[in-house]
Amino acid sequence: MKNSVFTQVSRRLLAASLSLAAIPAAAQLPTLASAALTVPASLASPPFDVARVLQVPAGFSVAVYARVPGARFLAITPDGGLLVSQPGAGKVALVRPGSAGGVPTVTDFATGLRNPHDLVFHTIGSTTYLYLAESHQINRYVWHTGDATAQARQVIIAGLPDASTPELMGTYGHQLKNLALDTNHKLYVSIASTCNACLSDTQSDPVRGAIYQYDADGSNRRLFARGLRNAEGLAFVPGTNTLWAAVNNRDNTPYPFDDGSGNYGRVLPDYVDNHPPDEFTQVADGANYGWPFFNPNPDTSTGLDNMPFDRDYDWNRDGHVDIATMTRINKGIPAHSAALGLTFLQGTKFPAAYSSAALVALHGSWNRTAPTGYKVVYFPWDATTQTPGAQADFVAGFVDGSGAWGRPVDTAVDPQGRLFISDDQSGTIYQLSAPAAPLAAAGPASPAAAQLYPNPAGAAATLDLTGLAAGTYQVTVFDLLGRAVQPSQPAAGGTRAALDLSPLSRGSYLVQVRGEQFAQVLRVVRN
Repeated sequence: MKNSVFTQVSRRLLAASLSLAAIPAAAQLPTLASAALTVPASLASPPFDVARVLQVPAGFSVAVYARVPGARFLAITPDGGLLVSQPGAGKVALVRPGSAGGVPTVTDFATGLRNPHDLVFHTIGSTTYLYLAESHQINRYVWHTGDATAQARQVIIAGLPDASTPELMGTYGHQLKNLALDTNHKLYVSIASTCNACLSDTQSDPVRGAIYQYDADGSNRRLFARGLRNAEGLAFVPGTNTLWAAVNNRDNTPYPFDDGSGNYGRVLPDYVDNHPPDEFTQVADGANYGWPFFNPNPDTSTGLDNMPFDRDYDWNRDGHVDIATMTRINKGIPAHSAALGLTFLQGTKFPAAYSSAALVALHGSWNRTAPTGYKVVYFPWDATTQTPGAQADFVAGFVDGSGAWGRPVDTAVDPQGRLFISDDQSGTIYQLSAPAAPLAAAGPASPAAAQLYPNPAGAAATLDLTGLAAGTYQVTVFDLLGRAVQPSQPAAGGTRAALDLSPLSRGSYLVQVRGEQFAQVLRVVRN
């Protein structure tokens, strides 16, 4: 299917639609619509043995792209593949498009690793490296186009703390490591906390709940910033060396105000539910962001923006740590959302209307009275102030009446502008794409048009070609990834024909009707 007329048409239409839209100074806010999740039959094991619906930007489609158990962080390879870390399995998977438009292939790219997590490609001179974080060390590999497995590992940073560190006696609450590299070839490594809140992490070497800077070869370690309990998502604003992080904050925070209410020092569900917020913040050299001595307060007039700090009852109730030495958090995320992967859309091929923004994957709460998170959220970016706007949902719906069936971890945009989302609970990579709307709406309405009904349809639908001139037309059904899911069938203009949908799983599909001087694409939902 890669070079089919269908794909060429879809790409031309999509490119034409995007070229007409100027990139705004701040991206538009998404308006969400329900979209049936398309699931190839071979990937329809639980939780996809029943129909699933997600809320996505209107006009977008969403599909199961691949199944990768325990899928965590993502990296697009320079030749268009997708790397997926699998900490629990100790390996990294390589996902590549399947042959003849089939389901993508998933193979082992690297194995025998200890809790592999974040992955970043970075070019120095003429050499492109893959940097890969294990819980106890940072590796890099020289990348060659077409590599199917990792080659010639270099361990550039060894001895990072994890559960094997003797002083921790086998317990490390957040031992997975995350990283980023800037245009000056400096490497940044997040060393997260071992605990919910504790003093020992602030006194250890290296300091935990901190970000360290190294040269690209792992030399010249120095403490860059601290007070960040668990900075999972690290990324630079494109075109700058300004580092931002998405941070998991603490749990079970005691009520910090000695206000005569009798609640001082008590762990109250009504308070814990909303305090302290998770964090999306710029990370400055030498800054301290408060943990475990201070917590950002979302209850003032500034809301989740530039929040003032409250003293942490457990570790700073007497104020012995000076608030004047702390740097405020730029943007709060509702408490316990479990903010993980961070992706800036600037400079990607994602649709222009949305491409001045940041995405944060929210893994979802475990201890909140009413669950929160379990979605990918969107922050429009102000190009003047270089700060995020108000949070909005981007991909949601991973929770139903029986609980969460999916937990987003990370996102990545490929060279075609498709957004991939990892989900470690169901072991899935989703693909969010926007070809369907331009295909269906492109061009003026034709007086001669095919129709399809009922829609949504069950095992069969009627393809009405009575409005078309006499002649033979080829009818092909594609999934939303542009892959043919049924062989092309002929149909006669001026007639009605039955379209057999019974072999298809539930979801959305595209039906192409093509003649010598006619082409149309219809969208159908299979119930």
